[in-house]
Amino acid sequence: MRARPVSHGTAAVGVVLSAILAVPAQAGLLPWLPPPVNICGETGFDPVNRLPDPAAPPAPVLPPSIDIPIWVPQLTPVPIPDPPHDNTRVAQIPLPSDPCRNPCPEVRDTPEPESESTDESASTGSAIALPRIRINPEIEPIPIPVPGDESEPVQVAPTPVVRPIERGPVAAPVVPTRVESVRLVDQVTGHGSANRTDMRWQVDGTDLGLFWETEPGKVAMVFGDTFGEGWAYGGAGSDTADWRSNVLAYSTDKDLSDGITIDSMVQDSACHAAELLGSRKIKNWETTTIPTSGFALGKRQFLSYMSVNHWSKIPGMWLTNYGGLAYSDDGGQTWTKDQHARWENMFGLGRFQVAAMVPQGDYVYMFGTPNGRIGTIGLARVRKADVLNKTAYQYWVDGDWAPAAENSATPLVHGTASELSVRFDEESRQWQMVYLDSVAGQIVLRTAAQPQGVWTSSVPLVSTEMYPKAYGGFIHPWSTARDLYFTMSAWDSYNVYLMHARLNPPS
Repeated sequence: MRARPVSHGTAAVGVVLSAILAVPAQAGLLPWLPPPVNICGETGFDPVNRLPDPAAPPAPVLPPSIDIPIWVPQLTPVPIPDPPHDNTRVAQIPLPSDPCRNPCPEVRDTPEPESESTDESASTGSAIALPRIRINPEIEPIPIPVPGDESEPVQVAPTPVVRPIERGPVAAPVVPTRVESVRLVDQVTGHGSANRTDMRWQVDGTDLGLFWETEPGKVAMVFGDTFGEGWAYGGAGSDTADWRSNVLAYSTDKDLSDGITIDSMVQDSACHAAELLGSRKIKNWETTTIPTSGFALGKRQFLSYMSVNHWSKIPGMWLTNYGGLAYSDDGGQTWTKDQHARWENMFGLGRFQVAAMVPQGDYVYMFGTPNGRIGTIGLARVRKADVLNKTAYQYWVDGDWAPAAENSATPLVHGTASELSVRFDEESRQWQMVYLDSVAGQIVLRTAAQPQGVWTSSVPLVSTEMYPKAYGGFIHPWSTARDLYFTMSAWDSYNVYLMHARLNPPS
């Protein structure tokens, strides 16, 4: 997922955006440390905000270049309907017993040992080089629909269901959980990670890392926009850097205290992670498709996802076409987008564009926010048998479960939220919710006795003062009431980290 989205053009939104973009007062930086190194001697990424390396040369006074963007409109034919997605799949070969051995030398060369830079331009001379001025044409596609060829088969719409209005009172508030400590456990993806995803699956840069249990003892972990060879530090990669909108990994690692081991990934060729849900990759039409949660009902796997129209130049904002559901009947190898389980984003005001869906009891609960990072949290539920029938959903509105009330859903908590992750903890019989609060600059935790609340006040887990440009916060399903494991992404390093919060729940 690329952290960028859309202005709604109101004064209130302007105030919120100002808060998001404001630079918070810096707490004391942590001491400089050399970046982490895995057992193969490969240097990873440290997302912590630290003091500069005392041995490093001073940063340049001026940037080496200044880019001046020039908007260039371009008519772009878009064949419709969407063509079929390529579901070519190959089995995962056993990984080498030596973790440092390249599993596919024919796909990618083993990187040379890293050495100290000898760049003479980093000298401490007194001369100040003036930046180069560069004109940077920015293509702005203007999509033009044209007739296409082959398409996905048309799906039969489910029979409409009308549920009655039912009472949905909130439960008594629970005592907020205290956070004793939060630590970074390990880098999960990218160069320098223990999983070596760059060499094993051509995953150099990626984000999110959403979990669900696919079967007892096995979890799936799905990532957002993913880039391979050609990706460079500094955020999401270019379109030419082996871009896939989403990829999926599996893990059976039960001991998360030292990190999470990825056993395999869904592949379309040897040592190459496959794109699960296709996207048109055309700005202003469909730039990408990003998973937002996953869950299993029996042997069928489900993904909620958002179809992104375009990323905004305003950090943390984007415009979606719709939020939708996809399913898999082969353990997550191939996926079908349901053509009717979609929540359209009319005028950019759709309330359930970024969803976190959780089965519990007789229902699947859907927690949703609008596109971007300045929306509020709404709630819906649906009987498990009707999860692909949008007409069967009931929305929580002022203490009632109401049908066909998508845009009237009552906000569950005060304030803005994005990138939700929700879990029901069997031990404590409480719900846990983790999300990014962009205004506060924190990834936070809330708890409740019921999905509709009352939810506790937010408890900070991660601050963007310590972890600059951090986002996400997706709970591992094998967390407990005492040990909360979750993934965090960092924009500049554009990779995923496993975090551990030690909790002190009320007795």
